[in-house]
Amino acid sequence: QLQLVESGGGLVQPGGSLRLSCAASGFTLDGYAIGWFRQAPGKEREGVSCISSSGGTTNYADSVKGRFTISRDNAKNTVYLQMNSLKPEDTAVYYCAADQALRRCTVVAEFYGSWGQGTQVTVSS
Repeated sequence: QLQLVESGGGLVQPGGSLRLSCAASGFTLDGYAIGWFRQAPGKEREGVSCISSSGGTTNYADSVKGRFTISRDNAKNTVYLQMNSLKPEDTAVYYCAADQALRRCTVVAEFYGSWGQGTQVTVSS
C-alpha cells in the first residue's frame, strides 16, 4: 500500500486561500494519478480534483472549478491543491489518494486503494 501524507490545512476566512500538499512516503509519486477528496461532517465523501500520472490531465468538481488548482512537482515528490476564494461550504477534511494500478485522472473514490490521514480545512469568519 502506498503511504501518503497531507498537510497545509487550517482555519481561513471566507475568500482566503490555502495550499494543501500530498507527499509520498517510501515511494515516488511520479507515475501515479492522484486524487483529492473531501468529507464534511454528516456528508458523503466528495471527489474534488485529480491529476493524471503525467500531469497532462486534470479534472475538478463543479463546486471548485475556477477556484482550485491541482499540480504536481515530481522533483519534490508532492502533489498540491491550491485553494483560492474559499467558502464556508469548502469546510471539510481533505484527503489525497493514489493506487498502484491507477495512472489516469478520476474522482471516483473506488479506484483508489491508498489514502492519507486527511487534513482539516475550516473556512469561517
